[in-house]
Amino acid sequence: MELWIVFTLAAAAMQTLRFMLQKVLQGAGLSTGGATFARFLFAAPVACACAGGALWLGGEGLPAPSARFWGFVVVGGLAQIVATFLTVALFALRNFAVGVAFTKTETVQVALFSALVLGEPVSAFGWVAIGIGLLGVLMLSRGPGAGARIIGRPVVYGVLAGGLFGISAVGYRGATLDLLPLPFLTRAVVALAAATVLQSLAMGLWLIWREPGELSRVLARWRRTVPVGLTGVFGSMGWFAAFSLQNAAYVRAVGQVEIVFTLIASSLFFRERLRLREGAGIALVVGSLLLIVLALG
Repeated sequence: MELWIVFTLAAAAMQTLRFMLQKVLQGAGLSTGGATFARFLFAAPVACACAGGALWLGGEGLPAPSARFWGFVVVGGLAQIVATFLTVALFALRNFAVGVAFTKTETVQVALFSALVLGEPVSAFGWVAIGIGLLGVLMLSRGPGAGARIIGRPVVYGVLAGGLFGISAVGYRGATLDLLPLPFLTRAVVALAAATVLQSLAMGLWLIWREPGELSRVLARWRRTVPVGLTGVFGSMGWFAAFSLQNAAYVRAVGQVEIVFTLIASSLFFRERLRLREGAGIALVVGSLLLIVLALG
């Protein structure tokens, strides 16, 4: 098994655990913004320490990142903040597994970004897979009752979150490539440290401005919020390491195994049951992602 696949599988598992913890935080008196901020606040010191350690062990001096590097970091970091915010907000609208399933349109959107921005065309086989995935999303977006609207807030939040996660992936891939010729793991942790520091500052200022008192509540509940930050940073290390080794589209395609982890978590920890229509929709989404992997191969 290739190393980037190992990093991707580990990152997907850790990300599922982090989303579980963030869902629990919403029941601990924290707002969506507070639960999102917790993911970045306690990750930043760990990421900086890992970056410093990697540079020291490798005998490398601190690189002088270019404006291009910071552009990738800013775009990727801010896109991830909004995507995480939307994902946490989804948990209050639908059950855990279906909420995260909506964000799986990310792979479809990464394929589109690659074709439009990077000039990497999608094959006919790939577009068939995309169509199947969209059908699955439409099935998942329908409300539980008769006559429910096809398109509602859950699908809007989920598709938008998926797109922003896709932009974030492309940004982080670009940031790691801009640090060449440093070793792949050093590039990953340096880019991660830059992103998490930026995200912590941005989210902190947002909470001070828009949600006075929420910052104090996050800090006061540090016993619950620290695990969110730790799982977030270790999951991000896996993603960044994979991005430094492989094209973001491949990484995100393999990373869709997260939906399997999510279903297990939904059933075992939150005792949430999927309706037949929702199960069929998730099956279509997962099937489309497997087809995309084959198309990329």
